[in-house]
Amino acid sequence: MTTSSDPELRCDPAEGLASFAELGPHRPTDPRPGTLEILAEDRETSARSCRLWTGHGPVETPCFMPVGTYGAVKGVLPDELRAVGSQVVLANAYHLSHRPGAERVGEVGGIHAFMHWPGPILTDSGGYQVFSLRSLQKIDDAGVDYRTHFDGSPARMTPRSVLEAEASIGPDICMILDHCPPGDGGGASDAARRAILREAMDRTTLWAQEAARLRREILRDDQLCFAIVQGGTDLELRREHLETLAALDFDGLALGGLSVGEPIPQMHATLEAIAPLMPRDKPRYVMGIGTPSDLLAAIRAGVDMFDCVIPSRHARNGQLISFLGRFNIRNGRFRRDDRPVDPSCGCPVCARFSRAYLRHLHVHNDPLYVRLATMHNLYFFHEWVAVQRRAIRQGNFGAVAAALARVLEDRTQPGKGSKSTS
Repeated sequence: MTTSSDPELRCDPAEGLASFAELGPHRPTDPRPGTLEILAEDRETSARSCRLWTGHGPVETPCFMPVGTYGAVKGVLPDELRAVGSQVVLANAYHLSHRPGAERVGEVGGIHAFMHWPGPILTDSGGYQVFSLRSLQKIDDAGVDYRTHFDGSPARMTPRSVLEAEASIGPDICMILDHCPPGDGGGASDAARRAILREAMDRTTLWAQEAARLRREILRDDQLCFAIVQGGTDLELRREHLETLAALDFDGLALGGLSVGEPIPQMHATLEAIAPLMPRDKPRYVMGIGTPSDLLAAIRAGVDMFDCVIPSRHARNGQLISFLGRFNIRNGRFRRDDRPVDPSCGCPVCARFSRAYLRHLHVHNDPLYVRLATMHNLYFFHEWVAVQRRAIRQGNFGAVAAALARVLEDRTQPGKGSKSTS
């Protein structure tokens, strides 16, 4: 555990953010959407803190984005998301395009009105989901043919169709279609692995070139458009693809194809080598990473944004995450435990409810459990990032990062914390 000599590691993740009632569309006095203000950079690492302006207000980075695939973070109201520190919500254009339909979302005024979230929203193209489908029929340089997992009906996804769907859905940040290879080539031999990664990279480049050509025609002026860098953990391919995409007309770049089964040390090494090479004047996003150790590594490497389903998915599965470790709330030892999940946590759940009560709700499948557990986990993730954001701006990131690394070590050592592996 941390000692009295450690820097302050707790804070309110919503502190300094506009309230839910103050969120809303871009005002004439706001900087143009896409403007990135670099507020502080660490002298010893690549960590930085920025302010990204969108069509629905600013995003203070580093920023963790909760995943609301269908336009909702399961069980949590929009104002509750803001109360626990959420700034941006991630939705999925593929899922929304099929149900209720991109056009239907557009008819009600777009995704912000549909889900009553007045802050920034990012949509993933859904390419990752399509490439994960066993019913994937055909992929060519123009797009992907597949059968939907909803009803098996045939469908096609192209760079144009993705942008058209996102134009109707109306997010602030639109991810383009990319070719998502299996983790580091799916375990093939070195030569075959590199060929698989190269094919995905080259096809992603073709689609990015088309998206860059079409975006001004299809998207609103206040919608930002990000491209996705592929290459697995092959640093040579990553550098090559980054250089290619950085030359195109995009507002930001993301690193895709990570946290898909590759060894964690290799993933962190890739972040350390590639993220600092991403354009300094544009936001840097790493897709789909979200353990506390991953976030610490990403922030140290200079990443601005990240998303993951871990807070909500772990909550639904009975896993509560805190600075003390990870708790399986179904464990019988919590039946008579009247303490909050983390007595030092400032979230509204820990302020009112005990471990015993949360266990009771979970064991009886009460929907209230999902709401409370998700709120707690999201608060922890936002606080974990907010502590680092504050440290970068105050000029003591090195000390805070070292203290957080000790927290992670304590959480995984027998006899300390709760033997967490998160």
